[in-house]
Amino acid sequence: MTGYRVVLQVFDEAGAHERQQAEQRFCRALESALGDADLVAPVYRQYQRLIQTYGEDPDPLALSDAERELLQAWQSAEAAALSAALGPQRYMGDAQFEIHLEPGPSY
Repeated sequence: MTGYRVVLQVFDEAGAHERQQAEQRFCRALESALGDADLVAPVYRQYQRLIQTYGEDPDPLALSDAERELLQAWQSAEAAALSAALGPQRYMGDAQFEIHLEPGPSY
């Protein structure tokens, strides 16, 4: 059980099959970058807390070492997932991936 799902919002003529493939590539790359599918939801929850506390672009000097590591891990994983999902699909430039977390424990 991974605790999350990804929905690709595309603002052009991409078909359902293309969206589904992009979502799958995004998930696989995100899970690979973080080390395990079960880490996505808890890491994303902590990332959201950091953003709520420090804003969209937090000053790394304002973060603890653990917070900085988590921020960097998430940002790197998300960048890898975006590249994997949209790399060959450049026409999906207006695409946005939404991560929906299932209710679960708070870490």
